[in-house]
Amino acid sequence: MTGLVTPGAGASGPAPGARGVGGVARSDLPGGIRLLTEALPGVRSVALGIWIAIGSRDERPEQAGAAHYLEHLLFKGTGRRSAAAIAEEIDAVGGELNAFTAKEHTCYYAHVLDADLPLAVDVLADVVTDARLAPTDVELERGVVLEEIAMRDDDPEDLLGELFDEALFAGHPLGRPVIGSEQSIRAMSRDTLHEFWRGEYTTPRMVVAAAGCLAHEQVVELVGAALAAAAARSDPGSAPVAPRAGGAPVPAGTGPRLVLRGDDTEQAHLMLGVPALHRHDPRRHALMVLNTALGGGLSSRLFQQVREQRGLAYSVYSAATTYADVGSLSVYAGCAPERLGEVVTVVRGVLDAVAADGLTEAELVRAKGSLRGGLVLGCEDTASRMNRLGRSELDHGRQRSISESLDRIAAVTGDDVSAVARELLSVPQTAAVVGPYAEIDELPAVLRELA
Repeated sequence: MTGLVTPGAGASGPAPGARGVGGVARSDLPGGIRLLTEALPGVRSVALGIWIAIGSRDERPEQAGAAHYLEHLLFKGTGRRSAAAIAEEIDAVGGELNAFTAKEHTCYYAHVLDADLPLAVDVLADVVTDARLAPTDVELERGVVLEEIAMRDDDPEDLLGELFDEALFAGHPLGRPVIGSEQSIRAMSRDTLHEFWRGEYTTPRMVVAAAGCLAHEQVVELVGAALAAAAARSDPGSAPVAPRAGGAPVPAGTGPRLVLRGDDTEQAHLMLGVPALHRHDPRRHALMVLNTALGGGLSSRLFQQVREQRGLAYSVYSAATTYADVGSLSVYAGCAPERLGEVVTVVRGVLDAVAADGLTEAELVRAKGSLRGGLVLGCEDTASRMNRLGRSELDHGRQRSISESLDRIAAVTGDDVSAVARELLSVPQTAAVVGPYAEIDELPAVLRELA
């Protein structure tokens, strides 16, 4: 079945049996593959992604890091192309080819000129569905992934986020690092990786998204041909996998309240936060407004209180993360070790004040305006549009127009934000610290009281 496509640069008119949202067209292909395109007038490029509804939370303990490991391995060669040939074909047209792994999905993507779309489709499909996973490549990339883990360990901010998740989601796959651990990567066998790839990278879990100068019917033809063999392996009559609804409630906030990784750093790095809403919660837009007002910009309350008024830190911000069945709201700050106690006191004071009194009217207006402007400006390029298509289909099973998202933000009231703030910011907090401390007893008392 093929959906509506609004004509644009390089776009054709409506297809038979049309359905869609705005300029977005959708077709359901054999094997349960979902294809979404958005024709964008005035551009000469196309961003294309093959999204798989599998991430690190889907790994068994012995597979920890497999999805990310595969992200490296699939580019090492296929039945038709060597690793060098893959790179050379994309470089020859000035394109970009890459991938990323997250906790709930993986994406392999390309960005090319419109004339090179057939090449991008062919290369991406080849990489995702016909990789060799040669034993020599498994060993070669094992060393690369271990180097990446070492690089992560040398970046206090990256390491801090993983420590925080491990504490907040203790005992749950969401608490494990996407990249895996040194132990899990050293123990990973080629058979384990091959089993994960063939067992999980099935076409009912795939969403193909493309945005730019394109014609939907051409993309349907290209993708259908390139993924035909993979669709046949999954059964051409397969239905797409439904959006992840989440399993049993994630036991967030039940782990250690305070974790420390001693490191010889110039700064103390702090992350402090609480469990938050999942992405299907209708209050998530109020959470977005709350997060923006707390630490989402230069006028945010945390930035003003911690940096501008007291000069306690250079970097301070908040972040809201939503998964299918849980989320988190956290604050990051990096400061001189001797000022950590004061930073924690100020941050907790800000959170307590917002929990008690909500936002001011001026903060509410600024936060909503910032979100609306950021949403529109963030969708000005083909890659952003492609990402929006893929994520919306995997996460919600439907496309939300920009106008719909803007209207939902505009509809958030001060009472909505106050209710979310009271619920989330009144629960016990979890904190993670990376810095020059040998043990928790060396941390400021205001932090130790969390333990």
